[in-house]
Amino acid sequence: MRFPDFLRATVLISAAAASALGAVTVAGALHQGDQTLALAAVGWWIVAGATGLWLGRRSAVNPAIGRLLAAARTTPTLPDVAPARLLVNRLWPLLVSTFTAGALAFVLPQVAGIGGGFALIWALAWRRQEGAVIAIEDRDGARFWIEPTKLWEPIRLVRTPGFKATVFEQPAEPEAVAPS
Repeated sequence: MRFPDFLRATVLISAAAASALGAVTVAGALHQGDQTLALAAVGWWIVAGATGLWLGRRSAVNPAIGRLLAAARTTPTLPDVAPARLLVNRLWPLLVSTFTAGALAFVLPQVAGIGGGFALIWALAWRRQEGAVIAIEDRDGARFWIEPTKLWEPIRLVRTPGFKATVFEQPAEPEAVAPS
């Protein structure tokens, strides 16, 4: 799976987790008849959304992703491409925490509310990283792929040859000289 596709999927899955946890938080709070908890959760989500927007405001690549790209080994062949397995392998902590918080929502809705806020921060903070990695790929003429690893091992990338994007600038048009 290409690394920019993985980043896009991570943002979308994090946003889906935040939405699901938000829905079960509100349902759990209303089931318990606790409007104060529902309002506190909405306040937390507003703070979390502002935090995520602030953290993801730059369109430059994140330093951690920059180090990951720099450490990618170069190979002429593609790694094993199994997107579903790779997403579960890399995003299992998000999936486990989302299902656990969702299961606790009707007993402890505040747990799901807090988890939804953190998933929202994650989604908004990483929303521009895909474009930054694609810009690096176009500049360098390479493609970054995720190398399959075990669940507990850190993510590793492979760099393969790609097509370099050549952008030509339009020459400036000469200024028209007024007739005398």
